[in-house]
Amino acid sequence: MYFSLISRRRMPVIYQVFLLVALFAHACKGFYLPGSYMHTYSSGDPIYGKVNSLTSIETELPFSYYSLPYCKPVGGIKKSAENLGELLMGDQIDNSPYRFRMNVNESIYLCTTNQLNEHEVKLLKQRTRDLYQVNMILDNLPAMRFANQNGIKIQWTGFPVGYTPSGSNDDYIINHLKFKVLVHEYEGSGVEIIGTGEEGLGVISEADKKKASGFEIVGFEVVPCSVKYDPEVMTKLHMYDNITSVNCPLELDKSQIIREQERVSFTYEVEFVKSDIRWPSRWDAYLKMEGARVHWFSILNSLMVIFFLAGIVFVIFLRTVRRDLTRYEELDKEAQAQMNEELSGWKLVVGDVFREPDCAKLLCVMVGDGAQITGMAVVTIVFAAFGFMSPASRGMLLTGMIILYLFLGIIAGYVGVRLWRTIKGTSEGWRSISWLVACFFPGIVFVILTALNFVLWGSNSTGAIPISLYFILLSLWFCISVPLTLLGGFLGTRAEAIQYPVRTNQIPREIPSRKYPSWLLVLGAGTLPFGTLFIELFFILSSIWLGRFYYVFGFLMIVLLLLVIVCAEVSVVLTYMHLCVEDWRWWWKAFFASGSVALYVFLYSINYLVFDLQSLSGPVSAFLYLGYSLIMAVAIMLSTGTIGFLMSFFFVHYLFSSVKID
Repeated sequence: MYFSLISRRRMPVIYQVFLLVALFAHACKGFYLPGSYMHTYSSGDPIYGKVNSLTSIETELPFSYYSLPYCKPVGGIKKSAENLGELLMGDQIDNSPYRFRMNVNESIYLCTTNQLNEHEVKLLKQRTRDLYQVNMILDNLPAMRFANQNGIKIQWTGFPVGYTPSGSNDDYIINHLKFKVLVHEYEGSGVEIIGTGEEGLGVISEADKKKASGFEIVGFEVVPCSVKYDPEVMTKLHMYDNITSVNCPLELDKSQIIREQERVSFTYEVEFVKSDIRWPSRWDAYLKMEGARVHWFSILNSLMVIFFLAGIVFVIFLRTVRRDLTRYEELDKEAQAQMNEELSGWKLVVGDVFREPDCAKLLCVMVGDGAQITGMAVVTIVFAAFGFMSPASRGMLLTGMIILYLFLGIIAGYVGVRLWRTIKGTSEGWRSISWLVACFFPGIVFVILTALNFVLWGSNSTGAIPISLYFILLSLWFCISVPLTLLGGFLGTRAEAIQYPVRTNQIPREIPSRKYPSWLLVLGAGTLPFGTLFIELFFILSSIWLGRFYYVFGFLMIVLLLLVIVCAEVSVVLTYMHLCVEDWRWWWKAFFASGSVALYVFLYSINYLVFDLQSLSGPVSAFLYLGYSLIMAVAIMLSTGTIGFLMSFFFVHYLFSSVKID
């Protein structure tokens, strides 16, 4: 994120300090810097709305706005420039014929369609019954709609394609829109923070106040209606002709039905209303944080788990380990030799604890990828919590995550190769490790996305990734991520090797039989990190699949920190428990002790699909949902597993470096 100054004069130091203080003071509230560069308009200036893809919480398949028989702009359809994140999310922002003139209240005629044919009627009915929403944008603000349900005022973005009255088989199209545009008169006095996003953070100085004076758009609301017009009268009008204001009819016979041979006329009204809302606060209406107490409850719940596990770790270190080490060090050499014959518990596996694990290469690859994903998540959430990924910049969050992932390949290569060198004692084979690290997680994502893409292509959805974007992603991966991963691997070979504190016996020690399989304990350990995560996971899934804005990254940053602590504690405790029963095969168990949280995340995603996404219809939608959930679960497994494994490794290394047993 770069910072730009509108004025040529250098920003005084006091304002830089002020900005930093503001960022830190509001971080835990999910503070954000609002949107794009501020536009001011003079009265009468034309402003054209844009339209995004049609979306539905029932199907999760986005479609182009102009796939339906809507009015097209005079100069033809022109796509807006889209970033990588927007393309991957299925956004398709086009221009529209909806014209607004600043501070001019008017009722406008757009167009009348030809007689609807069978295909158009079928498509309109299907989109209506699947609850598809039209997503309109004005000056980078989504259209907001309010509805009353059971006496509660509910806020939505966008408006429906149509509606089906209860107890009726007929569908009615939304063809008349009542827009309310909230404007704030900007005088240009003083120095104003005007935001970030597409064009960076900026200020307006006294020198530019005259140029910047005018009206700024701070709100965009819509009331959708269905109105039956006489096509013979309407076809005599031209686009943008003024018409008489229309009230939304309550009677169905005065609403526009969807059926063959019907001609639909599209109109809209615009009302400009002055508002006290200022530019930096215009997104507040979209980002209202509901259920703050629930977030705090989640954090307090996590803290209780952390303190409980911290108590166990404290007992292990201070009462058990330290006591044993102190007793051992106080003995003379003869007594130590006698005690060596009577060792029990974790001290018995001293000659096997650093024995090479099964599938050592796979472990190194997964730990390397986990370090890369963890780094990406931490940096992304920190930047988002400090407001550098505003929702006004659509797709910025996903774009930022991809770019960070590509450049953090150097960490993945370094961690994977250094672990390989530690296990094998040599750097031989580091190139294959680096290549596998570069290909493992991206390969899994590529396979899943390709399968999902065939489904989207078959449905003619705008959510399908174009072939050109596939080549762009492959080029970015091959030209940035792979070389950086190889460079990280090379640096890993040059780093100082981690020396084991004890020697490994040639013959492996037999592991005593147990009453129950150890993997049950490993799977059960994942419930504790999941308890830290699951409440925030509900809000994240709701934002993704129910079309809500998620912008409480301050809470998410705290939850991430707590999750890291819980994963580390769980893995250390479980590793110690396995060593105490003379089970020296701790490597993979340490990884999956915390990594098993991904299993519970995936199961919770299925539970969310069944009980919270009941409106989701059709096998295609469920397949897409499960595919994306699987990608999320794999990423969480690699990240949390890496955290737990590295902490266990350093714990075991420290533990046995304190013991001198020949």
